[in-house]
Amino acid sequence: MKHNSLVKYCFLIFTFLIGFNHISSAQTIHIKGKVINVETLEAIPFATVSPVGQDVSRYVTQANENGQFVLTIPAQFTKISASIVGYETQEITLTSEASQDINIYLLPEENQIEEIVIRAPKRTKYSNRNNPAVELIRQVIAHRDENRLKNHEYVEYEQYEKVSLGLSNLSEKFLQRKALKNYQFLFEQEDAENQNQTTYSLPAYIEERLSKVYQKRSPNKTKQLVLAEQRAQFDPKFVDNDGLSSYFNRLYEKVDIYDNNISLVTNQFLSPIANSSPTFYRFYITDTIKTETPYLVELSFFPRNKADMLFQGKLYVTLDGKYAVKSADLGVAKDINLNFVRDLHVRLSFNQDENQKYFLENSNLLLDFSLTEKGSGIKGNRTVLYSDFKTDVAQPDSVYAGSAVEIAYNKDNEEATNDFLSANRPLPLAKNELTIYSNIEDLQLMPGFKRVMDIASLVFTGYKQAGPVEIGPVNTFYSFNPVEGFRLRVGGRTTEQFSKKFYAETYVAYGFRDEKWKYFLSGTYSLNNKSVYTFPMHYIRASFQRDTKIPGQNLDFVQEDNFLLSFKRGENERYLYNDIYRLEYKKEFENNFSYSLGFSKWKQSPAGILTYQVINPIGESTLFNELNTTELSLGLRYAPHEEFYQGKLYRTPIYNKYPIFYFNYTAGVKGFLEGEYNYHNFTLGADKRFYLSQFGYADINLEGKYLAGDNIPFPLLTIHRANQTYAYQLASYNLMNFLEFVSDRSVSTNVQYYMNGFLLNKIPVLKKLKWREVFSFKAIWGDLRPENNPNINSSLFQFQRNENDEFITYALGNKPYMEASAGLTNIFKFLRVDVVKRLNYLDQPNVPEWGVRARFKFDF
Repeated sequence: MKHNSLVKYCFLIFTFLIGFNHISSAQTIHIKGKVINVETLEAIPFATVSPVGQDVSRYVTQANENGQFVLTIPAQFTKISASIVGYETQEITLTSEASQDINIYLLPEENQIEEIVIRAPKRTKYSNRNNPAVELIRQVIAHRDENRLKNHEYVEYEQYEKVSLGLSNLSEKFLQRKALKNYQFLFEQEDAENQNQTTYSLPAYIEERLSKVYQKRSPNKTKQLVLAEQRAQFDPKFVDNDGLSSYFNRLYEKVDIYDNNISLVTNQFLSPIANSSPTFYRFYITDTIKTETPYLVELSFFPRNKADMLFQGKLYVTLDGKYAVKSADLGVAKDINLNFVRDLHVRLSFNQDENQKYFLENSNLLLDFSLTEKGSGIKGNRTVLYSDFKTDVAQPDSVYAGSAVEIAYNKDNEEATNDFLSANRPLPLAKNELTIYSNIEDLQLMPGFKRVMDIASLVFTGYKQAGPVEIGPVNTFYSFNPVEGFRLRVGGRTTEQFSKKFYAETYVAYGFRDEKWKYFLSGTYSLNNKSVYTFPMHYIRASFQRDTKIPGQNLDFVQEDNFLLSFKRGENERYLYNDIYRLEYKKEFENNFSYSLGFSKWKQSPAGILTYQVINPIGESTLFNELNTTELSLGLRYAPHEEFYQGKLYRTPIYNKYPIFYFNYTAGVKGFLEGEYNYHNFTLGADKRFYLSQFGYADINLEGKYLAGDNIPFPLLTIHRANQTYAYQLASYNLMNFLEFVSDRSVSTNVQYYMNGFLLNKIPVLKKLKWREVFSFKAIWGDLRPENNPNINSSLFQFQRNENDEFITYALGNKPYMEASAGLTNIFKFLRVDVVKRLNYLDQPNVPEWGVRARFKFDF
């Protein structure tokens, strides 16, 4: 859900920003070429060739009996396509040249329709065996390490990066909306594929960075010294600019053709020169180019399955015995199982250095996002230029010291930095790109735009701006539960307009069944002159909270009364009333290590049908009204190379391949501020995403807990996190009942495996739905020492019983609790539905063996 909000928020932001220059429609492109069967290299007669767009009938032509065609079209068109019965339609991206020679290679369809009179050329069965194209790609793979820069002990170069994005394919009707009346100066005409309709674009974001990069092979280290950078800045009240930059750079990642897997739009694509590429791709030799030295072979490739995360395109390979890639043109099939991406295109060009080694000179990535095939969308480019390569020049270890990315300019002198970038920019900005910086500044001064962003903030973050304060989150204003009944809540917090160093947050709630008021108040003081929501955080916070809670459900207080969590299955009337005083100190470091120190005083009283009851050996029962603890805590966390988008409620992680480690220690102090127990609680855990190339990815969590202490009542033990709602919760056990299992030592694992449609893409009918498979497995191995088990130690609070006097709270026995699920994601592009199976402990009262759970999950 966190990632989902960010995706939707980005789409909304781009609805209100800036544009491209108009290119004269008087220019034309003259194209001649041939349509060819990619498998047999024979001409395909009478294929239809036309520009790509709407209402293009006046420009359609047909190849002759030799497959040859001639086509003249306006320069606004950027693609042409060729099609004929029995073959897959192929689109070709045009260059800006006025005269172009193009051969279009068509791949026979998987299921050809037999005709009575006219038949497509007979399809030959594709095979890797004795295939010269496959032999060539195997040579490229064999020489891969020799041709990549990582083969050198030392490499250094200059690097210029530019990311620009904007709303595209906007109609005149859209511009005529009343809300956009004062923003017409931002829109400009764009390159139009439909000659009967004028369309507009609205470039909304640009970011540039000029760096010096040093790489060392042994040990493997990279140092990037940022010499200058500049980016469009939005009002930080609405947008986390650093997080937005990280998110865009995650979508538009660096493309290295020599890597086995290429990460784009948060997915992994198999490189056409990966070790396993002959298994997933079809390769064809389609041309030999003798106008360059050394000679080049044009190698076309197509995915064996059009729905898989694979490229299609062309490689140009040198015939000098090095089998290096001189250039590459990568795209994707229309049927690929990729959401919201209307077009994806990568162009790479390589050049030789003085040692005749090939290095990447230019990388260009185009992405066109859209919710619909023909509607408005977001189009963006990432361009990276590399220059001044030097190899095997040793640098002292001091060059690689510190963080991998280091700012080498004065952040406080923005004008000098921008002047340096302007003087050293290797690629001049287009006229429309130059205006983005100033247009965004002007736009944010306009009252209408501020109102729009205020509404957007309310819809997507849950907070309403009100000058120096903001009110929310709105999803907690109303909820209900068996103890409080109908519950109303209102809250808010201060903003930087109130103070940049001090932040206050509060809410008040009232339950109409228990007729009790609940409230929260906190004050946070920033110790580094930054917002407490800005990385790296450094603050001290004091708070008091009086509210209800389900035992063992350690949700953040802003989510405990979320309206969607009000709907639950089974009996859920065992609650706590809590009074919690907290004092917390937190410090984050640039290397993504952080620690926190805490002190809390906690009084918890049973609510609903929850009881704190002690039964002595002679059967006498005593009820207790409260439990008091005083705790000291230490938290450590290390997340190397972590990136995220900082929202108003939480951070949205931008996942990568690096693990996250955490350690928490809590000590109960008896006799201090009414604390009644001594104990030491340790938690050690790790999270990691494993990318499995074409087989998807897996998110794995491992966690161990140990509670040292004797005579500890069950509310202070580890109450394993259960879920009785109908939503699938990633971190909870979805078929476990509240308060069902407790332990004082445990080890758990949680595996979420997303196959990204690898299986369903192979089923002819289902693959059109673009559903994806997901599997999960969760288990806890735990134990409870006799001194903390009320079934053995009668001085402790008794485990809970139901109305039939049956135990409903248990210690884990000699077997783990386990549950597994299989499900479908990407239903309507946003829904995940799982069938969950509880694998054991089925003889306990009122436990479900099966369940269907759903959650929202937006993914590319």
